[in-house]
Amino acid sequence: MSQNDKSYREPFSVVWKKNKYKYFMILPFGLIFVLFTVLPVIIAIALSFTDFDMVSTPTFIGLSNYISLFVEDDIFLIAVKNTLFFAIVTGPISYIMCFIFAWLVNELPRIPRAFMTLVFYAPSISGNAYLIWKILFSSDTYGWANAWLLKLGITTDAVQWLATAGYIMPILVIVQLWLSLGVSFLTFIAGLQTVDKALYEAAAVEGIRNRWQELWFITFPSMKPQLLFGAVMQITSSLSVSQLSIDLVGFPSVDYAGHTILTHLHDYGNIRYQMGYACTIAVVLFLMMMLINIIIQKLLRKIGE
Repeated sequence: MSQNDKSYREPFSVVWKKNKYKYFMILPFGLIFVLFTVLPVIIAIALSFTDFDMVSTPTFIGLSNYISLFVEDDIFLIAVKNTLFFAIVTGPISYIMCFIFAWLVNELPRIPRAFMTLVFYAPSISGNAYLIWKILFSSDTYGWANAWLLKLGITTDAVQWLATAGYIMPILVIVQLWLSLGVSFLTFIAGLQTVDKALYEAAAVEGIRNRWQELWFITFPSMKPQLLFGAVMQITSSLSVSQLSIDLVGFPSVDYAGHTILTHLHDYGNIRYQMGYACTIAVVLFLMMMLINIIIQKLLRKIGE
């Protein structure tokens, strides 16, 4: 069989001999990845079939945790509804925002581009950024939103922004969008910097006449790896909101209006120490992320075709 045949594969011994130094180079990362990522996932899946309280030995109970989660746990169903709503709203909007702002910033000269990149990226790395919004939506008359509403005569009483179920999710969405210009934003800027400028000149000769056509037929296909990575990061962040909800609206929130799957996991894992049940929640969230990521990546691969 010819080695040029695509179906031909060299024996592992030959591949190892050719690339053994490369394998040794990635070995430290591989060990860390297996030890701190793969192994915990496997353990969590195994514990999801047990009753485990971190004190006694895990007891195998089969699918009881999964049945209880979907049939008996009404709070989990509220958390799923809130999480999906949050992800459907913030995921696509934040993804588009990241690309649009990256596209605009990339058009600036070098020094203004570096400054604006820092300005947009700063909120996502600020650990106490939520405090600004907590002051803005404070439920007393000292909150900025209430102060302006009272000053303009729009209302006569302070609005209980963070203590009213109807306001909680919109506020969380707004804050999350403000915080969303993070890793994906930087990734898109890096991707835009690597697009070969000669492609735009060649495209103009071939008949592309406006920026939108350039964007669809050149920019997007040239930065597909960055687009896929950004999609994974945005999906993950939109499905794993927990600390933001706890910091802004407390735990538990009013009528569980800000309760998410990860908040539910925090409840059973860090407060109740029902680790078997908490692992069940984690496995369900993991599968949701995997499924959505697969769907989004298949859609993004069609860009420019």
